[in-house]
Amino acid sequence: MMSLVYRLADRLRQRARRRAIDPDLAAGRRGEDLAHRFLRRLGFTIVARNFRPRAAGAGEVDLIAWEREHLVFVEVKSRATDDYGTPDRAVDPEKQRHLERAGREYARRANVDVGRLRFDIVSVLLTRPPKIELLRDAFGPRRTL
Repeated sequence: MMSLVYRLADRLRQRARRRAIDPDLAAGRRGEDLAHRFLRRLGFTIVARNFRPRAAGAGEVDLIAWEREHLVFVEVKSRATDDYGTPDRAVDPEKQRHLERAGREYARRANVDVGRLRFDIVSVLLTRPPKIELLRDAFGPRRTL
């Protein structure tokens, strides 16, 4: 019953987004919603969404969550199809650097040791039904940025 309610709410939210914002942005938001719910089912505790650090050009972290002893920074990538490869392939080294900077800033503010940080990627294919894949520890923080 609850999944029916979630699916109905997702459709209504997606329809409203399509009218209000760019279709690609709306698809990305839908992917984030699906990833958020997926991670919660896996036992993650979501503590922030769309975190933007103060530093200019440091990017945005889609989801920040705790999983056991790790503070996890999650990049969500959504695509309509995998014709040009899986969504996670879009997280290039530059995007990784932005995520690391944002993660370090968040960890500093939250007083969390850098050794407890982890960077994951959630790939979402917006098919029917959606296909969601979690890549744990997709890349690690470098010693210096």
